[in-house]
Amino acid sequence: MSAPSRSGSATAAGGWDLFPHDADIGVRGYGRSEAAAFENAARAMTASMIDPEEVGTRETVRIVCEAPDREMLLVDWLNALVYEMATRSMVFGDFSVSLSDGRLEAEARGEPIDIARHAPSVEVKGATYTELKVTRGNDGVWTAQCIIDV
Repeated sequence: MSAPSRSGSATAAGGWDLFPHDADIGVRGYGRSEAAAFENAARAMTASMIDPEEVGTRETVRIVCEAPDREMLLVDWLNALVYEMATRSMVFGDFSVSLSDGRLEAEARGEPIDIARHAPSVEVKGATYTELKVTRGNDGVWTAQCIIDV
C-alpha cells in the first residue's frame, strides 16, 4: 500500500511526513525536542488514515508508557494510540507528550470517529519495529519514525 498523499508541515523545526513501504506506511515526526518528534509521529499516524486538521479535540485521553529505550517507547506510544482508537472508536488529531527516563506521559485529544465525515482511507493495526529509529540530527532536530501496519 502506498502512503496517502497527505503531508504535514515537515520543516527543519518540526512537522511530520509519510513515506511508502511495500504494503504498509512509514510515519515520521520531527521536532526541536524528542517529545515534539513523538507528537508529530502520532500526527503522521493519524494522517495515514484521515486529515488530522479535520479532527475535533472534544475529548482528552491520558496515556502513560514505559520502555527501556526511546525506540521501544515510540512503538509503545503509537500502539497505545491504536488501542485507544480501537477501544473508544475515536480518532486523535492533537497530542501533548512529556518524556523522562524511559517514561512517556501524554494527552491525546480527539473525537468519536464518524466514518461518513472522516472517511478513513486505511485502518492502522499497529506500529512495528521496521525502520524504527529515534535520533537527533547534527542540526538539533529530532526524528521519530517507524512503519505502521495497515
